[in-house]
Amino acid sequence: MRLPIRLPWRTPAPAATETETKTAAPLAAVFSSQGGGWSNRPYAGLARDGYLRNPVGHRAVRLVAETAASVPLLLYGEDGELSDHAALALMRRPNGRMAGPDFFEALYAQLSIAGNVYIEPVVIAGQLRELYLLRPDRMRVIEGGDGWPVAYEYRAGNVVRRFAVEGDGPRLLHLKTFHPLEDHTGYAPLSAAQAALDLHNAAATWNKALLDNSARPSGALVYQPKEGGNLSPAQYDRLKQELEEGYSGAVRAGRPLLLEGGLDWKAMALSPRDMDFIEAKNGAARDIALALGVPPMLIGVPGDNTYANYQEANRAFWRLTVLPLIGRVMAALSPWLSEAYGEALRLEPDLDQVSGLAAERSELWGRLQAATFLSDAEKREAVGYAPDN
Repeated sequence: MRLPIRLPWRTPAPAATETETKTAAPLAAVFSSQGGGWSNRPYAGLARDGYLRNPVGHRAVRLVAETAASVPLLLYGEDGELSDHAALALMRRPNGRMAGPDFFEALYAQLSIAGNVYIEPVVIAGQLRELYLLRPDRMRVIEGGDGWPVAYEYRAGNVVRRFAVEGDGPRLLHLKTFHPLEDHTGYAPLSAAQAALDLHNAAATWNKALLDNSARPSGALVYQPKEGGNLSPAQYDRLKQELEEGYSGAVRAGRPLLLEGGLDWKAMALSPRDMDFIEAKNGAARDIALALGVPPMLIGVPGDNTYANYQEANRAFWRLTVLPLIGRVMAALSPWLSEAYGEALRLEPDLDQVSGLAAERSELWGRLQAATFLSDAEKREAVGYAPDN
């Protein structure tokens, strides 16, 4: 069940001039969710270990963000679809540095990694002109005496700015996913996979160390003197130094080992425990993909046979992950745009332009075409179109 969305307005900013300033009447859309997990990482640690350093987390987050951002948006008013409106132009070009897909890709990625998305507006002469994303780890919710938020504080270096909850004009918009232990923040999907991230990253480190050691498990030098006795300290140190300088490292992989004096080399193969560790890495990859709602088949994780084929997995990804995420974002932006522009507005994804749903849309069109008991208006409503006036 979607939680109610509070739409507080910020106190009026000083009189705006024609010069753009990012501090004018700030608004921010917040997808809030900070998570605790096995390692209890803050946003920066989760972004570093789960996105920047982990290939599975990186690809899964990008797949969700890029796919959701690629869907064109439609804007509807009280009289039907609007093809020429300032709000629609703002969604297509939120600011001078980012086009619509770039903006929404960053928005969905921040929602997956941090659960918090903050959008700052630029208001010029009373008109909303631009939107900017703010880093979620720099924002702090300030509670009042009654426990409800009274302001949002953004700190960048030595500069601290406050976005008041109540007031006139465009203001801070806060969205959050469900968090059972937090009142004002949600829970980031990637946070649920922190244990899997630790395991997968540790496996990558282990594999790198294995590669550095001739790309094979280490062996043992066995000393078998013919007349008994052990190596002297000097002989032991000399042998250790020769091994480190002449045979260790990936550059020296495959170099033949010259042994003398009763020394014998016993290679060690992968043990059953080592093999389980490799499978554990693949299991961790599946857990990471699962936390983000991505079928493992779509990101090349081996050993996953949940879906009969790639096409079925792709449809499940669209229906179970992408479309609900887009719907949540549009449901939050629509009432804010309505109040900002003083008219009833509604943002909807253009499903007819989604290639991943082409087969399902074609089947829907076929069923409606054969349904002679439905009127044209009812058929238009069934496919998400406004009545034809």
